[in-house]
Amino acid sequence: MSEAQGMVYIVDDDPSLRDAIGFLVGSVGYASCACESAAELLRRIDESQPACLVLDVRLQGLSGLELQRELTDRDSPARIIFVSGHGDIPKAVRAIRHGAVDFLEKPFDDQMLLDRIGEALAASAEELRRRASRASLERRLGGLTERERDVLRLVIGGKTSKSIAAALDISAKTVENHRHNIMTKAGVASVAQLIAWATEAEESAAG
Repeated sequence: MSEAQGMVYIVDDDPSLRDAIGFLVGSVGYASCACESAAELLRRIDESQPACLVLDVRLQGLSGLELQRELTDRDSPARIIFVSGHGDIPKAVRAIRHGAVDFLEKPFDDQMLLDRIGEALAASAEELRRRASRASLERRLGGLTERERDVLRLVIGGKTSKSIAAALDISAKTVENHRHNIMTKAGVASVAQLIAWATEAEESAAG
């Protein structure tokens, strides 16, 4: 896996463990970045690419759980796998509830860690795709004129061109022209696609 496809960040204050995990993930083609503290991770993480953190619970400075909270607060798309020699049930439950992919106790099974890393990177990539799609939808929605937005709302409501024309006090031909412009801006080829696009755009804006 190239850096463009994703990065595994290994955050642990034990250099030998950082090296061991780095070797493990590199052996199956993952790119990795070793960090000895939460502060270093926050300086180095690239959140524009899929990211997975293999994160120790106990760190100098910010703890792993505090780092998780910091990343959540900044709406990071990165996904976290906790590893710890001091793991206990309350910490594991807290980590999972706050979105961690898993909580593995040291020594952990290498294949299990690799499997979880694959899941984490896939989830991070999907989140980035979702955000890019939402941004694209919002840009296209923002390109509509006020009248086009009026027409679009009525199209979504299932209104015919004739009823839209009556509601907006314009001609049916003008409605058709607006609808054509909306479809061109939205990049869709049918009214059904337009309705699906508009619905998704509205949901994205609301979310």
